[in-house]
Amino acid sequence: MRSKYVLAGLLASTMLCVGASAQQAPAPRTAPPAQAQVAPAYKHSGEWRASKLIGVNVYNQQNEKIGDINEILLAPDGKIAGVILGVGGFLGMGEHDVLVKLDQLKFVNEPVRTTAATQPTRPAPANTTGTGTATTTAANTNRPARVANEKWYPDHAVINATKDQLKAMPQFKYN
Repeated sequence: MRSKYVLAGLLASTMLCVGASAQQAPAPRTAPPAQAQVAPAYKHSGEWRASKLIGVNVYNQQNEKIGDINEILLAPDGKIAGVILGVGGFLGMGEHDVLVKLDQLKFVNEPVRTTAATQPTRPAPANTTGTGTATTTAANTNRPARVANEKWYPDHAVINATKDQLKAMPQFKYN
């Protein structure tokens, strides 16, 4: 009895499949499609991504961090109208936003250099002698260098102003 139902089900499903495939019209014979023009991959030649500039640290001439880039303002014609720097504050609280012209910033690709002659680092290994701290030279940086092929944004920016001078500027307000 069961085999009768199984056989009827298989027969019905076969008929449905044949009917569905019979409804498709054959594709008209045409010439093979022409090869579409594929644009070559973009070769980066020194441009920076604006989205990566947000958050770039800004230093003064003495390599002291004075803030970071919070926003880039564009004029209706697409040119950069200015850069909003966040100065001071702690974890975004109490930050003073100021608008500066892009030509006031000098972008630098190399990491910031320290000015101290020596810096304490982690404790020295047990097989060395000394005070228990290793020292490094002024050539060390505050953070590791970026990957060599990562060139879509600068390491930091430098402005010829102090933190106090920037804080004395009128605060930029988003309307």
